[in-house]
Amino acid sequence: MNRLILFLLLLLFWCLLTWPTEWSAAYLQDLGTGVVAALLVTWIVGRSNVEGISRWLQPHRYLWGAVYVFVLAAYVVKANIEVAYRVLHPAMPIRPGIVKVKTHLQRPTSRTALCNSITLTPGTLAVDIGDDGTMMVHWIYVRSLDPNEAAEQIIGRFEWFIERIFE
Repeated sequence: MNRLILFLLLLLFWCLLTWPTEWSAAYLQDLGTGVVAALLVTWIVGRSNVEGISRWLQPHRYLWGAVYVFVLAAYVVKANIEVAYRVLHPAMPIRPGIVKVKTHLQRPTSRTALCNSITLTPGTLAVDIGDDGTMMVHWIYVRSLDPNEAAEQIIGRFEWFIERIFE
């Protein structure tokens, strides 16, 4: 069933990309090419893992994704200002270090999105993530060595949104 959904989504995407200005025999050839391409991609990807493809048919995930883009952008701007302040300050108030935080996200896609969000935010860098969800994060100004408090400050702002999008 998941492969059928994947095939239909790929074919729909092809149709949207090649939508004709007028229907003709040439478009039927394009549509045939789209069917072959969608079948080929479904066969290649379907052999690996199409588990959970139906979750991407839920519109609320796209809504949360759109909201998350703005939330992430706001944190990136805020972090840029904070890092610029630290660089331009005469005493350069930094206290760098690597802190250990744990996420409750389970899916690899979710964890990857969280790591990317942390790394995109200036002043933090996701260094490593374990199979148990433990992450090592380099922080330009370590505010707390307590794992729970550090997790709340570093990943708490992103985790809630990512859970609604990918989990």
